[in-house]
Amino acid sequence: MTSVTETFEGGCTCRHVRYRMTSRPMFVHCCHCRWCQRETGTAFAINAMIEADRVELLSGEVEVVDTPSASGKGQRIWRCPLCRIAVWGNYAGAGDAVRFMRVGTLDQPDRMPPDIHIITLSKQPWVILPEAVPAVREYYKPKEMWPPESQARFAALKAAKS
Repeated sequence: MTSVTETFEGGCTCRHVRYRMTSRPMFVHCCHCRWCQRETGTAFAINAMIEADRVELLSGEVEVVDTPSASGKGQRIWRCPLCRIAVWGNYAGAGDAVRFMRVGTLDQPDRMPPDIHIITLSKQPWVILPEAVPAVREYYKPKEMWPPESQARFAALKAAKS
């Protein structure tokens, strides 16, 4: 396993927004739902879940766009105000404490492959999933899939929130 102190940098297309993740994320989803397909204009979205306080905004500013979601609870997508690229999102279930970083905005997105493929029931038929990576038709139970260290990090967030 890679060190949790490893850093990752990224930003938007126009380079106005630059950020640094100060550790590995808790977990990386590759979501194949129709909402992610529509929002990204492609076959899936890859999001790295990380604590908000482990993301440093290095330059620029981001603006929030409240967006509908399949859950009905909505999501907040943080975008560059100039090129409109989505840099991260927040979902109602995790709140503002967890950022879903758009892996495609990393300078080296290949360093952060998915830990799981989710909602594969709506996966495009021409997408071939790797056999070595778990894949589920819908969602999953984090306690069954996340490594213990990630579960502990998420539990600490929930404890701090209450």
